[in-house]
Amino acid sequence: MKTKGRCARLYIRLKLGGRGFVRLSVLLLSVLYLRGTILWMTISRRRLLFSSAAAALLPGNARSASTGMITLSPQPLDLEMPVDDFIDEFTPVPSFFIRSHTLIPEVKLADWTLSIDGLVEKPIRLKFEELRQMPRMELVSVLECAGNGRSFYAPRVAGSQWRFGAVGNAKWTGVRLRDVLDKVGLKAGATNLLLDGADVPLGKMPDFQRTIPVAKALDPDTMLAYEMNGAPLTAAHGFPLRLIAPGWASDSWVKWLQHIEVLDHEFEGFWMKTAYRHPNRPVAPGTAVDAKDMVPVTDLNVKSVIAHPGEWAKPGHIAVAGVAWSNASPVSKVEVSTDAGSTWALAKLLGEPTKYGFRKWLYGWDAREGPHTLMSRASNANGETQPLEEQWNPSGYLWNVAQARPVLISRKEPVAAPAPEVAKAEAPNGYAATCMSCHDEHMMRQQRLTRAQWDKEVNKMTNWGAPVQPEKREALLDYLSSRFKP
Repeated sequence: MKTKGRCARLYIRLKLGGRGFVRLSVLLLSVLYLRGTILWMTISRRRLLFSSAAAALLPGNARSASTGMITLSPQPLDLEMPVDDFIDEFTPVPSFFIRSHTLIPEVKLADWTLSIDGLVEKPIRLKFEELRQMPRMELVSVLECAGNGRSFYAPRVAGSQWRFGAVGNAKWTGVRLRDVLDKVGLKAGATNLLLDGADVPLGKMPDFQRTIPVAKALDPDTMLAYEMNGAPLTAAHGFPLRLIAPGWASDSWVKWLQHIEVLDHEFEGFWMKTAYRHPNRPVAPGTAVDAKDMVPVTDLNVKSVIAHPGEWAKPGHIAVAGVAWSNASPVSKVEVSTDAGSTWALAKLLGEPTKYGFRKWLYGWDAREGPHTLMSRASNANGETQPLEEQWNPSGYLWNVAQARPVLISRKEPVAAPAPEVAKAEAPNGYAATCMSCHDEHMMRQQRLTRAQWDKEVNKMTNWGAPVQPEKREALLDYLSSRFKP
């Protein structure tokens, strides 16, 4: 076997009890010529189960026994990919994160159409088969939630407390959006496309509608996808059609797409003018930012994740491995530190460069016994590099601080610590009807907010239809801020 400059990897997928086929990430053999050394990588099943158990101990979340995903919310469905799954170039659909603002709609293909109207010469309604008959295109692109990494902001920010796994990389198949727009003809003055899916708002929540500028819509890489990794989109990932806006955060990747309206102005809806916005300049952590100084989230930041080793490994030669990604500027390098950022060394980029997809990387480490902190930071062709300190965002978007991964190097495997106890408090009367009509306590347990932050959340939910009785509001705040506190 030739080893120089090559890597032979064998993944074994084992069938366990009720999990079906689950990626155990068992890497039996990896041979790589790197700095004149052959590296043998072995990720044991026992070590993976240890890291899985550790993930389950994180506040407000649990590792699903059926899928292996981390559940942030069962309804609306929010699932996060565990960090040790960042070893594939293409993320398997069962491991691909899911972000839902609403319940997942049931779309019947026989009744579905895509309507396009507004500032166009010829409004149309396209059936699914008509789209399928148009010229196909394929594109490899990362899909990342704008809030990925929100849990790391300090002070804490309300919202789904994603860590690293609200991201995945897939091969998308569909049609170019500009080819579809050619059928309707954009009129002079068209500036934005308003995108609307089949999802139905909960309570008085505003309908999830997003816009993209015409320039992004006409980009040859922007597409309408009906397949993901060679199979039809699943219901959770947007069946039958979703927008693909490569290089941009997933808030623009509207799912269950059924209506496009061409506008000559900026849309004033909640999900554009209030949500998914970030400061247009650096601000100090915890700073309140005026709405006029906020702009919509668009481009992703350059980022990397360490998938291997996990929280524990035996002393010896270890391959530190993971993936990196960026916006439309490809990843140019990845650096690794084994001493908490004091020194850095270049990792080896694997495979061919990709404009929007994951780039796998590998670094050889002679690990000695003791606690260590591994770090990785990626740079792209535009010269952008992951920072070592957060760039504050009051909504917790676009986190891309270089990951610090603690690793214990020891000949003896440690025992996982017991789950921390959640503060106990008696729920006020009417709590279930007030707070559980749209979701369960998964959402509250992960927040860990101050009383002032809970006050803002209660105001928002009241505006969205939560039946909060004025005379019970203080009791509700007492409960939330005592049981789900920082």
